[in-house]
Amino acid sequence: MVMATAAVDSFAPVSLFSNINNVLLKKRGFFDHQNNGSRVNPKQLIGDAIRHRIETIDPEYCEPGEEDAFFVADLGEVYRQHLRWKLNLPRVKPFYAVKANPDPKVLELLAAMGTGFDCASKNEIDLMRGMGVDPQRIIYAQPCKTMSYIRHARQQGVKQMTFDNDDELRKIARLYPDAELFLRIMTDDSASLCRLSLKFGAPLDTCASLIQTARELGLNLVGVSFHVGSGASDPMAFLKSVQDAHYVFKLAENYGYDMKTLDVGGGFCGESFEPMAKVLREALDEYFPTTDIIAEPGRYYVSSAFTIACNIIARRTVEPSPSTTIDDERSYMLYINDGAYGNFSSIIFDHQHPVAKILTVGDRFIYGTTQADESVPGSPDAVDYSIWGPSCDGLDRVMERQKFDAILETGDWLYFEDMGAYTRCSATKFNGFRDDHDVLYVCSEPGARAMLRI
Repeated sequence: MVMATAAVDSFAPVSLFSNINNVLLKKRGFFDHQNNGSRVNPKQLIGDAIRHRIETIDPEYCEPGEEDAFFVADLGEVYRQHLRWKLNLPRVKPFYAVKANPDPKVLELLAAMGTGFDCASKNEIDLMRGMGVDPQRIIYAQPCKTMSYIRHARQQGVKQMTFDNDDELRKIARLYPDAELFLRIMTDDSASLCRLSLKFGAPLDTCASLIQTARELGLNLVGVSFHVGSGASDPMAFLKSVQDAHYVFKLAENYGYDMKTLDVGGGFCGESFEPMAKVLREALDEYFPTTDIIAEPGRYYVSSAFTIACNIIARRTVEPSPSTTIDDERSYMLYINDGAYGNFSSIIFDHQHPVAKILTVGDRFIYGTTQADESVPGSPDAVDYSIWGPSCDGLDRVMERQKFDAILETGDWLYFEDMGAYTRCSATKFNGFRDDHDVLYVCSEPGARAMLRI
C-alpha cells in the first residue's frame, strides 16, 4: 500500500556531544527542525529530539532525576495510521480506545481528525468532554459500569453504552432509560494477547432473553458489539464474530428492534492490520452492507508512535562458571531506570516483549544505525546482557537475554521502539519511582501539523 512517508534510512553514528546540524526549535511542546520546509524523515526527527535531550545530561553531575527515562512521540505516525485505516476500512468509523494511551496530544490530533472515542470510566469521559468532544462521538464501552458513572454519563449526554447481562440492563433502566444500548456478545478470542471474553460478552444462547428483557423494560437497543481480544492475531475471528452479530441482529428483529449500528471492537495490530482488515471488510460487505459500523482501535494508533529512552544506571559483571567457554565469558546484567513496574508494565499486563537497542556508547550516538541493533548470530564481538528495571523486586526484568557488539557501561543509554500502547497508562509508583515520564513531541507529517496548528 502507499504510505504517507517514504521509507526511512538509517543515519550514521555521530559524537553525542557534537552540534546538531538541524537546530531543534520548540513550539507548543513540539520539537521541530529549522529546515526551510523540507521533509524530514521520521527516524531522523525522533533521533534528533532524543539527542537534543540527552546531550545536556551528564549522569555524573546532573540534578537528581534529570537522567530519568523519557519518551519521544511522533504524531505523524498516528496520522499515517489513520490514513491507513481509512484506506483499508473506509466504512468503519474508529472510536479510539482512550485506555490504550490517554496522551493529550494524541487525543487532540485524533479529535481533530474526527474519530470517536471509546471511554471506559468517568475520568475518560471527562477527559474527552473537557477537550470539547461532542458526546455523540463517545461510547461508554464498559459492559459492567459503576452506578454513579452511569448517572454521570447521563449528565454529560453520553448515550451510547454497552451491556452483556440482565443485571446491567435493569441497572441502566433505573439510572439511564434513554441510553442507546449495544449488546456485547461473547467471541472466540483465544488467538489474542489479552483475552476479554473470559470477563465480558453474552453467550449467544442468552441473547434472546436479554433482548426480550430490554424490550420489556422499554430500553433502546441500537446495536451489537464484540471484541476479538486485545492484540488479536487470527483474522478469521472477525469473520465468526460478524456472523454471530448478524444472527443477533436477526433475533432483535423478532422483538421489534431495528438496530442500526455494529461495533466491531478492537484487537487491531499494526503488523497484521491489512490481512485482518481484508477479512473484516469482506465480512461486513456480505452480512452488513448497509449498517453503520464503528470500531474501538487502541494500540493500532499509538504503539509505533512512541519510543522510550532509558539510562543504564548500573552494571554488574556475571562471573563465568568453571564450565563456561571462552566465547561465553563476557556477560553483564544491566540495570535501567525504568522497568516492569513503570512503562514496561506492558510486559506483565499486555504480554509484550520489548526489544532493546543501543542509543549511546560512551560519547557515540548510534540511534537508528545497524550498530544499535542486536548482534547477528555468530558475531565474534557479541556481548551477552540481561536487562533489569530499577526496583528492588527480582521479578522486575525487562529482557532475559540480548547480545550486542559493544560493551555497555553505566551512563550509556538504550532505547525501545513501539512503546506507545499500555505503557505509561499502567505505570505505577512502586518503590517511589515516577509513573509519569516526560514526552518530547515531534510531527513528521504536514497534514498532522496543519491539524494541530504547529
